[in-house]
Amino acid sequence: MPPPHRPGLRVDAGLTIPESELTWRFSRSSGPGGQGVNTADSRAELVWDVAASAALSPTQRDRLLDRLSGRLVDGVLTIAASEHRAQLRNREAARLRLAALVADALRPPAPTRRPTKPTRGARERRLDAKKRRTDVKRLRRPPQD
Repeated sequence: MPPPHRPGLRVDAGLTIPESELTWRFSRSSGPGGQGVNTADSRAELVWDVAASAALSPTQRDRLLDRLSGRLVDGVLTIAASEHRAQLRNREAARLRLAALVADALRPPAPTRRPTKPTRGARERRLDAKKRRTDVKRLRRPPQD
């Protein structure tokens, strides 16, 4: 069965990374694997140059470079997958992980919190509760002479 035709990696409705911008590297996976462990290059690394990507708008590029700064090396993002024994499954895992990471980083920032004050009723309820608690603790004390 031939693999499905993929014009690119679809991140969300507004962004698809072209296959030409994605680079693959393969190496031997660590851990147990049976007879094929020393011959099969099942670990997959997906490399994408965020800084030089033509698929991104300037706003998207700035947001990605800012939010993924800890994961980027010279503007290049690398995703490694080695959890499966088959290279094909590791490739799919790396693609899914890249799409999820980029979609999460592109999400617009949450609105800033508007500071609010407690209402007068809330302040009074809090003070009443404190007074009740004080009375309870005062009743537990031994009597004073």
